[in-house]
Amino acid sequence: MKAVAYNQYGTQANLHLMDVERPMPKKDEVLVRILAVSVNSWDWDLVKGEPLLVRIFGGWWKPKCPILGADIAGIVESVGSQAKEFKVGDEVLGDIAEAGFGGFAEYVAVPERLLARKPSALSFEQAAALPQAGLLAIQGLRYGKGIQPGQDVLINGAGGGVGTLALQLAKQKGAIVTCVDLPEKFDLLQSLGADHLVDYTHTDYTRTGRKYDFILDVTAHRSIFDYHRALKPNGTFSMIGGAMGGGLLLQMVILGTLIALVSNKKLGLMGYRPSREDLDLLASFCVDGKLRCIIDKVFPLDKTPAAFDYYATGKVKGKIVIVP
Repeated sequence: MKAVAYNQYGTQANLHLMDVERPMPKKDEVLVRILAVSVNSWDWDLVKGEPLLVRIFGGWWKPKCPILGADIAGIVESVGSQAKEFKVGDEVLGDIAEAGFGGFAEYVAVPERLLARKPSALSFEQAAALPQAGLLAIQGLRYGKGIQPGQDVLINGAGGGVGTLALQLAKQKGAIVTCVDLPEKFDLLQSLGADHLVDYTHTDYTRTGRKYDFILDVTAHRSIFDYHRALKPNGTFSMIGGAMGGGLLLQMVILGTLIALVSNKKLGLMGYRPSREDLDLLASFCVDGKLRCIIDKVFPLDKTPAAFDYYATGKVKGKIVIVP
């Protein structure tokens, strides 16, 4: 089968289309013929091998997972002897990062527990744009006590895959949403319901004097004290991405706990987990028209390096999808 693989960290130039052996499903796995896969920030971090925390999980000297790609959508081609939940021909979607990635390929063998059924009304491209971004969005907004109707909510990094879904979910809850991103994404964000817009190239949202009930930050990189300053009393800061390899991560783990003990504000790192229940819920929202998966560009598998070139610009609106 065809797959895009790499064997050293650095840049997208290390990604190459090659012929590899088609995987065989283990007892509890299914073989999926991939019809669409989307690009995530985790893929980009693993391509670069940065920050250093990435290498602890992804291989210190060289990549442990040569074929990246976590968010897949496709059709079950065969099933393992103990796989009972899916049959050949079922359409599925899921985040397979926990199983070692493998989505930038024509086929992947994956534990069936990581998959959910794809509604027929959802295209494969839309389905591939949903799993990791959607789960981060819905779980991130539940952090602490979760968002409540009428609350002032800020989403930093609102124009990407996670942010565009989080914005729509927050508006469903009746929140007043401020979106932080580049100006070229503002039209899209307004069309999705954004109430206020902040250009991060000119404005630090933690220093405007405005305070929020809930902050969801996809690209956090400031001090925990900056985020504390931007919260209202009883406010919550939910970090789901950003400076995972720097001091901020330690601040969230250590100082976030101390701050919660001495104040009424909660700041921390949201604990992400794959969830078929949440995937089913998100997919139903899409089918019912309550949620739109925003897809910026679609690339063929052999143009995967070009897809990462575009991702690296930081100008992607929603998601990039790759179609084998």
